[in-house]
Amino acid sequence: MGSHQSLLLNGRLTTIRLATAAFIGGLVIASPLAFADEEGSDETTWGLGVGAISEQDPYAGIDRENTPFPLLLIENRYISVFGPEIEFKLPSLVINDSQQLNFGIVAQYDESGYEQGDASILNGMSEREGGFWAGAKVEWESELFEVSAEWLTDVSGNSDGQRIDLGLERTWEFGEHIMLTPYVGASWQDDKNVDYYFGVRDNEVRFDRPAYKGESATNIEAGVRGVYQFDQHHSVLIGVEVTSLADEIKDSPLVDRSTQNAVLVGYLYTF
Repeated sequence: MGSHQSLLLNGRLTTIRLATAAFIGGLVIASPLAFADEEGSDETTWGLGVGAISEQDPYAGIDRENTPFPLLLIENRYISVFGPEIEFKLPSLVINDSQQLNFGIVAQYDESGYEQGDASILNGMSEREGGFWAGAKVEWESELFEVSAEWLTDVSGNSDGQRIDLGLERTWEFGEHIMLTPYVGASWQDDKNVDYYFGVRDNEVRFDRPAYKGESATNIEAGVRGVYQFDQHHSVLIGVEVTSLADEIKDSPLVDRSTQNAVLVGYLYTF
């Protein structure tokens, strides 16, 4: 597999709904150029499609959410747009024939958060909003696997939080049509981010919801993304992801589970 192909297969591992955003992005970006020639041209690849995701948030009593969504792909040597994420690619550093470092500036829209009516445990809580995150990433590609690191900060100012995401993945191709990418990762969130989404303020306390101040936490994630490419235009995407929540999140009175998960299917047409 060429380095350009590996770069396109990299997915971001994060938490809550931002994990979903990255999860979608990893699948979308994998499909159209997955079986392309190495080191692509200056041409731009466009793709449109539709998908659906089934996800379970960790809040107590909240229903599993099944959501359809459109898929949009724009990809060239300078920029990647997939789902709610945009990446501005910086020059790569070639170490040798089998290794290189890739750098980028990224921005994402995060739909994390909740409203009072989402679950009974959230009644009387102030609304927690999502927002925009931005930062930088670096990827180390080799013939065996790919390692990624990403730093993001909440530029919308809702949580004022920061995250550091680490990932390890490897891609296998089966013939000319099938590609599978298992991955594992860790996502660190600072205390501001955890407290904003899982904390309980003094004015939000009730008999079954004591005050809680969130602390920094590290979640562990694992999953697999798959692509079946019928031809150069038509691709089917599928993925499964499971997140093991840190104790600092599980101990929140708003949370009643130790894991969360997401399953995605989609179709993409590449022009």
